[in-house]
Amino acid sequence: MLSPGRADLDVTKPESVSAYFESLESVDLLVNNAGVAVDVVHAKMSERDWDRVVDVSLKGAFLCAQAALRLFPRKTGGHIINIGSFSGKSPPIGQANYAAAKAGVIGLTQSLAKEYGKRNVRVNAVLPGFLETKMTAGLSDSALQRIRDRHALGRFNTVEDAAKFIHCLHDMEHVSGQIFQLDSRVS
Repeated sequence: MLSPGRADLDVTKPESVSAYFESLESVDLLVNNAGVAVDVVHAKMSERDWDRVVDVSLKGAFLCAQAALRLFPRKTGGHIINIGSFSGKSPPIGQANYAAAKAGVIGLTQSLAKEYGKRNVRVNAVLPGFLETKMTAGLSDSALQRIRDRHALGRFNTVEDAAKFIHCLHDMEHVSGQIFQLDSRVS
């Protein structure tokens, strides 16, 4: 299983995506996991901040899905799992760009599931929940507590549990077009 970093694959650049996927013989699972957050209230958000977030999270998923679809075996199809976010369903203040991109990922997921289902291609989205990762490492303890308080169980999901779910979902051959939220926040 390959897990390229930005040095290997810049999902915002069509030429990088093409070059990366052309180097592969085949693909049976694509996990679109690239994401970036630039949180700032809408009135102060720059066009550059908007474009960066939408380009990485939504355009990147589009470009990688398009490239992977060309490599999926005709008989057995393939599986695309897009990593979305609860913010795409219920955004907080200051995440207009991120929320729009992740809502777009949900729409892309369901559209591709309908379009490619006849080719035995499954497309699902996983909203892993708030995870303590590099992207969230700079948040203060008080911000983390406010976020944790929005969870019915009072705790965050883990990277390990999200990975277990993704592995299980990949083995479920009759599931497509679904959005799976993996934490305890209730809209």
